[in-house]
Amino acid sequence: MEDMLRVGVITSTHGIRGEVKVFPTTDDPLRFKKLKKCVIDGKREQVAVTVSSVKFFKQFVILKFKEFDDINDIEKYTKCDLLVSREDAVKLEPGEYFICDLIGLDVITDEGKHLGVLKDVLETGANNVYEVEADNGESYLIPVIDQCILDHDLDKKTITVHILPGLLDINK
Repeated sequence: MEDMLRVGVITSTHGIRGEVKVFPTTDDPLRFKKLKKCVIDGKREQVAVTVSSVKFFKQFVILKFKEFDDINDIEKYTKCDLLVSREDAVKLEPGEYFICDLIGLDVITDEGKHLGVLKDVLETGANNVYEVEADNGESYLIPVIDQCILDHDLDKKTITVHILPGLLDINK
């Protein structure tokens, strides 16, 4: 499991006083209101920062960090990830998982067959979709719905799925 979790990407500066425009990569952008500290994953270094103000603009979050008061000091962090420690992350409800904890898990059918490895989680409007890379290199898309996803076992590093009739044929 990763110790640091990405919550956004700095897309650009905002104004001349050191604010940045952040594209949130979390499913709850309002979490930024409670954010006190985070880390900018710079190109050469990681920089711990303290959040001094939060505003929302369209699909972006405008952040001001205590450590930066000038556009010239912060602009080098454009296109950098914004990270939080796992301890500062949003607390998950039972049955919720961080995507980074799921990537790489073995996907096993309810019949005990190894289907492949979870490669990505696609976030669609209705429900998420797991992209599973099979041992033969094929990819399968499995909807994250109760009928298909039976269990996540992070200790065993497995996801147990039920393959609905015709589901694997659709993916070919």
